[in-house]
Amino acid sequence: MAKSIKEIKEELDQIEIREIRQFIREYGPDERAGVKTLVKKAEKKERAYQLEVKRTYDLQFFERKYKDYRFICGVDEVGRGPLAGPVVAGAVILPKDCDILYINDSKKLSATKREELYEVIMEKAVCAETALASPERIDEINILQATYEAMRKAIHALDPSPDLLLNDAVNIPELPMKQVPIIKGDAKSISIGAASIIAKVTRDRMMVEYDKIYPQYDFASNKGYGAAKHIEALKQYGPCPIHRRSFIKNFV
Repeated sequence: MAKSIKEIKEELDQIEIREIRQFIREYGPDERAGVKTLVKKAEKKERAYQLEVKRTYDLQFFERKYKDYRFICGVDEVGRGPLAGPVVAGAVILPKDCDILYINDSKKLSATKREELYEVIMEKAVCAETALASPERIDEINILQATYEAMRKAIHALDPSPDLLLNDAVNIPELPMKQVPIIKGDAKSISIGAASIIAKVTRDRMMVEYDKIYPQYDFASNKGYGAAKHIEALKQYGPCPIHRRSFIKNFV
């Protein structure tokens, strides 16, 4: 007895993307209009999946180029621009046969997708670390040097240690291993993209917690950036302990 259209729809909703070709082959000959619609939907999913597989392959260009290095580490930071909170660096060594799809510049992903990918990256990476520089440290040595410091901390925490760094646009001082700075690297290298995602999720989670302590600044929403509500609160209440004094001179 043939399955009902409802049963076939439920099957499509639950199917793993890698099994979708079998779904298309199985139900393609079905002449019912409702099933034909479902098969077209499955074909659209299959095309999108194949495009993502190709995009991810292209995103591994630098990892393939430097494949003779054993441990290739992507490095990126999040939070250089905000008025409050730390700058956070991420460092990730992915396996050579990495099959994680949908990695991208963290700014191009939804918060939900970043959270999903964070869990996958932390599970599948050879190793992955984050490190931060506090607002006080940023004020003390400036944002660029604080960013380098956070990056070095994240890299030094990795086990195994990397023998090549793929960095988003910068050369990090005081490190012995070879470095390859890549402009807009978080959208061009899967390793840097992964580093940007874990750094972004880590920092965003911190800012949500800070929002519970200092709710007047709306940190859960603005993450410390200079949104209108944040600046208005800064003028009304003055700075809190996590504000960067060197960044808020124009407002207080």
